[in-house]
Amino acid sequence: MNNNFKSSLKQVLIHEGGYVDHPRDPGGATNKGVTLKTFRRFYGKSQTKNDLKKITNKQLQKIYKKGYWDKCQCDELPAGVDYVAFDQAVNSGPGRSAKWLQAAVGASVDGAIGNKTIEKTLEQDAVTTINQMCDERLVFLRRLRTWNTFGRGWQRRVTGVRTHGLKLASKKEAIIPTIDYETVKLGSTGKWVKKLQEALEIKVTGEFDDITDGFLKGFQLETGLEADGIAGRKTYQALGLIAS
Repeated sequence: MNNNFKSSLKQVLIHEGGYVDHPRDPGGATNKGVTLKTFRRFYGKSQTKNDLKKITNKQLQKIYKKGYWDKCQCDELPAGVDYVAFDQAVNSGPGRSAKWLQAAVGASVDGAIGNKTIEKTLEQDAVTTINQMCDERLVFLRRLRTWNTFGRGWQRRVTGVRTHGLKLASKKEAIIPTIDYETVKLGSTGKWVKKLQEALEIKVTGEFDDITDGFLKGFQLETGLEADGIAGRKTYQALGLIAS
């Protein structure tokens, strides 16, 4: 039905960030959402963490397309639902993403999206499906023992995915990133502070206060950026506010 893979991948990568190897992350070393285990499954057991750090765009697209998008039959899903299913597959596995979709549309929950699941999905209102999928995702994430460590970032990601998915489903234009920006930090005021606060999903005042500083540093840590409390090019790119 749709061929939204490339645009959906851009959105997914906004949330994935760069190379991280957090000791409490069960996924281990990860770069742009690809774990070392997944990287080795596609390109051989000899691949190292250093190879993962140097992953190419071509390798990324192959992994995401075959490993997640195609497994969830995203080309056959309605706009918005395809993106949400894709992001959930990347973050929690294709089987679990399929189950959340199946539960949302009343299909048999077996973790494999086939013709019956697609038919059920096409019969349902996409907005309702997206909301139910995201709700199921949050219920699952809150039960994980690592919620206290990663929960704030996960919550922010699900909120962002829900928002973008609903825009696609309602056929509203997504925000188009700009190439111009203003670097802001503690004490700054103005339009770009407001943009930053909106992206961080905190109270929008236009004043870069201690609360904004804390949320920004938390986001930077979660996405593998230097947690310096300064919103510049890399931070804006990670938030999807400017083009890469």
